[in-house]
Amino acid sequence: MSAHHVAQATPLLPLAPPQPCGVPDTRAPRRSREAERLHRTMRALASQLRVMHRVVTALAGGPGVLSQSLCQSLRRSLRQPLCWVLPGLLALVVPAHAAPPPSGGQTAEVPLTRYAQSVVKIEATILAGGRSVATLGRIREGSGVLIDPQTVVTIGYLIMEAERVQIQSVSGRAVPATVVGYDHATGLGVLRALLPLGGHPLPLGDSDQIHESHSVLTIGQGETEATPLIVVSRKPFAGSWEYLLEQPIYTFPPVNNWSGSALISTQGDLIGIGSLIVEDATGGRSGVPGNLFVPVNLLKPILADLQTRGRSSRPAQPWLGLTTETIRGSLTVVRVAGGGPAELAGVEAGDIVVGVGGDTEQIKDQADFYRRIWKSGPAGTRVALRILHGGSLREVLVESVDRHDFLLQPAGI
Repeated sequence: MSAHHVAQATPLLPLAPPQPCGVPDTRAPRRSREAERLHRTMRALASQLRVMHRVVTALAGGPGVLSQSLCQSLRRSLRQPLCWVLPGLLALVVPAHAAPPPSGGQTAEVPLTRYAQSVVKIEATILAGGRSVATLGRIREGSGVLIDPQTVVTIGYLIMEAERVQIQSVSGRAVPATVVGYDHATGLGVLRALLPLGGHPLPLGDSDQIHESHSVLTIGQGETEATPLIVVSRKPFAGSWEYLLEQPIYTFPPVNNWSGSALISTQGDLIGIGSLIVEDATGGRSGVPGNLFVPVNLLKPILADLQTRGRSSRPAQPWLGLTTETIRGSLTVVRVAGGGPAELAGVEAGDIVVGVGGDTEQIKDQADFYRRIWKSGPAGTRVALRILHGGSLREVLVESVDRHDFLLQPAGI
């Protein structure tokens, strides 16, 4: 999974609106320092309120009260001098009848500090010349979640093409680890520590039971307690690197320690692994920032395969080596992987993808594009792309590959 998004992560909370352009009015008196500071603070607060308004609009329901822990989470996320007033404002509009927690299991409140024993720090050094180095770098750090005393689940882009991995245990001890498996389709990876890590492994929960308005928790490496969040969407996600999740878990407020972090249900089960920070976490509405978690139910069917053979036994999806973006309504190639199938077939950056195979309908978006490619057959299938290149329409045959085989593998893995 090429994760150029890591390098592109930028502050997502909206900035205060720019001042009108024009010639300054030299007749207006200068503001005092105190007045200018107050003016900036009020602009920042107005910006926060606009974000909150979008969140409230995204959540259905009537008057109610936010939990104190979620209000604290909002305050930590917004990090502005006057954000302490937001919980009171939100209490007027955020629904009290939020979706109930999934049935079954304990619902008694658990200290938020308990989950710090379930998350470890991962440090990975990537093979020199690795295909993903250009976008992710050679040194990568993030979180992983214990699912047994020596097995850690994390987000795959942290450990893909790794030649050396070290886990910092809950007690702070550095323990070498091996990459057990990586799955491009889900984006998940599994590590095996050479020694027991201690701590408190989390059981795998049922992520299919998590819906909008459910309360959840997240925690990443180095954090002393879990952060309460709310689920705001289960809409599909399409990444520019030939990656599609049909029902990821989107949460609010956004946190900045997301890579490989744990998403935990109110029953204390692991229900997701942190992957991204996104600008639009809600379905059908824009401007609400949040995080994307890969549902743990995607891991369950392939976990045994990853642990025994390093990859899923399912037929691999055809991979073309294209990075695309929707620009002015057209699916545009912005990058081709060096030495990848698309480059070898003559596809270039700037080309517009119009169709796949004999389909007559124009491609709507990235998700539509990926579904059409994957419908054509497994990895190795020849995929016919209709490309608009320099004003001319042409058909290009791309010999797809299994992306797992395209990545570099350390000796013995």
